[in-house]
Amino acid sequence: MIRDPELLNQLLDTISRFVSERLIPNEARLADEDAVPPELLQEMQEMGLFGLSIPEEYGGLGLTMEEEALVAMAIGKTSPAFRSIFGTNNGIGAQGILIDGKPEQKARYVPRLATGELLSAFCLTEPDSGSDAASLRTTAVRDGDHYVLNGTKRFITNGPEADLFTVMARTDPADKGAGGISAFIVEGDTPGLQRGPADRKMGQKGAHTCDIIFDDCRVPAENIIGGLEGQGFKTAMKVLDRGRLHISAVCVGVAERLVEESLSYAMERRQFGVPLASHQLIQAMLADSKTEAYAGRTMVLDAARRKDAGEDVSTLASCAKLFCAEMVGRVADRAVQIHGGSGYMAEYAVERFYRDVRLFRIYEGTTQIQQLVIARNMVREAS
Repeated sequence: MIRDPELLNQLLDTISRFVSERLIPNEARLADEDAVPPELLQEMQEMGLFGLSIPEEYGGLGLTMEEEALVAMAIGKTSPAFRSIFGTNNGIGAQGILIDGKPEQKARYVPRLATGELLSAFCLTEPDSGSDAASLRTTAVRDGDHYVLNGTKRFITNGPEADLFTVMARTDPADKGAGGISAFIVEGDTPGLQRGPADRKMGQKGAHTCDIIFDDCRVPAENIIGGLEGQGFKTAMKVLDRGRLHISAVCVGVAERLVEESLSYAMERRQFGVPLASHQLIQAMLADSKTEAYAGRTMVLDAARRKDAGEDVSTLASCAKLFCAEMVGRVADRAVQIHGGSGYMAEYAVERFYRDVRLFRIYEGTTQIQQLVIARNMVREAS
């Protein structure tokens, strides 16, 4: 749902200029330094990017799902690490508090997430539980007016820098499934919270992850989200539809950037006396990539509009995540192929994107998890 087309177009134009004039020229610097330049981080805060999906009453822009998808596509035209640093504040870092948090929890934390004063992280994955998130082992034991947390979380985006963590921990040891899990708000300077060394990754330089270790970490009981035990896994699942559509939209933006890079190179590079773009086999790869990027855009926007209309889009969000994450991988592969030997060289953007996009098929639920979600929903609905 687009509420005010004129205002949205102004926002999209502003973001597109920021991407083309500030972010794309700094992609190599981002990769070389493995960090978002501080002046760009400040500009992101000033533009309100940390509060895109946070309601206006808490200082955010309050974008609808369709509006957020269009913004994510625009931001997707540059290195994914630029989006990653503020994406968690808009998604799983804030949405759990917004959906199930108590009014005082929302008032205390969400406005500072919207401005980027606080950087957030979401702690669900563990060394022995990734896709099977309901089997997590981190414990939270009640001790007076506190809970004592023990356990390790793995691959936590923004972990090295985050000021605020949403942590899933087991409060009922007798319940080995999802029902024994609760969600906690843990501030980054809480004693007993330790950060492991930053992970060395295949791609997405500048987007940092690490282990987060809880060693007798005492968290005030008032920081359990919603004030209730046993609701944590449900809270985590509630934020996934929006998160999966957001990531799908980013995949579309990256795919469209790769199509642009491929077309530009194919028109400039000459082989056998003519531009590469004149060769039919190159044209076929360009056409396939253009078609798939368009299909992904259409899927995401349709699902986003349905979500804004109040429909349950769990199946459609998984469909979009499955297709778009796989699609952008194919588009990146073709982009490297079209560039030939140059596509394997680090000075060309397609080499970096080829590594960056591989992660999309893994986080926010792997492709295989999306397949299970879609099929199970189909069977349940048919029954």
